[in-house]
Formats: sequence, structure tokens, C-alpha cells
Amino acid sequence: MQEKIVTYKSLFTNKSFLISLIISIIFLYISIVINFYAGNYATRSISNPVTDIILSNIRVFDLDSTFIYGSMIFIICIVVVFLHKPQRIPFAIKSLALFVITRSIFISLTHVAPFPSQTIIDSIFMSKFSFGGDLFFSGHTGMPFLLALIYWKDTWTRFMFMGFSFGFAIVVLLAHIHYSIDVLAAFFITYTIFHIAEYLFKKDKEVFFEM
Repeated sequence: MQEKIVTYKSLFTNKSFLISLIISIIFLYISIVINFYAGNYATRSISNPVTDIILSNIRVFDLDSTFIYGSMIFIICIVVVFLHKPQRIPFAIKSLALFVITRSIFISLTHVAPFPSQTIIDSIFMSKFSFGGDLFFSGHTGMPFLLALIYWKDTWTRFMFMGFSFGFAIVVLLAHIHYSIDVLAAFFITYTIFHIAEYLFKKDKEVFFEM
């Protein structure tokens, strides 16, 4: 069955779509603000590092550049995917905002210090979204996995985001940026977030996403 072609003109003259898009952007902005305060709180309340079955048994690798440039490429890919099928943007953004808020709750509850041999990420851009005490759960592992679930029916998009998810999981472990529990838990928590998003934003998924 041939996929229906949706034009930008048809979308941006659709009042329901525009309202949903504006709400999704506001929701994302609110989630980022919440994340900022949660991250700062977690960092101020930081305790002590703990041992880790993986990190305690492998040396640290300097993957600073890989982490930074990988994140930038990931963001570019998100923009390209969004622009390719703009009708899916409201559901995707709302799901990402829910992800950020959920993670903000988790990092507010858990204040373990980074692993002692953690690679220091020297990036002004990354410092705006990472605070030092916001470890559980791994956003770099969970966010691309969430996008893979959202775009599951698009084979190549799914493989791309799954590749980012597993790639970031390996990088943050080798660089000792996250504990192994941060990475492992990300997949399970993100899977739950996706299904909650399907329930909360059912209309966006049914009306716009399936266009």
C-alpha cells in the first residue's frame, strides 16, 4: 500500500495540527525547565560514587570527542527525520517531553556521584543539559531508543536510532560517564514511557502520526 503524501501546506493550514504542535513545543519547553532544576538539585545533593561490576573492571577510554560529535549528529538526524514527515512531530515531541520529565523525576530521587575515573566532557553545549549528578537513567541511551520505538514501522529510521542507542550505551560505559545500571534501566524505563505516551497522546498518534 502506497503511503499517503502529506504536504507542509496541508499541515500548516490544519488548525488541529497547529494547536497540537504549539502545545507540544510548550510541553517540551516546560520539560527542559524542569530538567534544569532537577539536574541542579541532584548535583547539589550529590553523595558518593559506588562500585560497578562493569566500570570497576574496565579501564576508562577517552571518548570525549565521540560523545560530543555523536550527540550533534544525533540531533541533526532528529531534525531530518522530523522534517521528512512533519505530521509526526507533535506526537514525537510530546513523547520526548514526557521522557525528559520522567527522567527529571528519577534524577531528583537518585544522587550518586559520578564514577571516579569518569571522562570529563569539555563542551559548553553539553554542559547546558548535563549537570554531573544527573546519572539515573541514561538519557543518551534512552532518547534514541524512544525515537526507535516511535518510528518502529520505518525500518531504516528504526535501525538508525537503535544504532545511536546502543552506540551511546557503549560510549558512556567505556568513558565511565554512566554506571551500568543507568544504561540498562534506560531501555526498560523508556519502553514504559513510550506506552504511556501512546495512551496520553493517543489522538496525536491516531490522527497525525498515521497520515
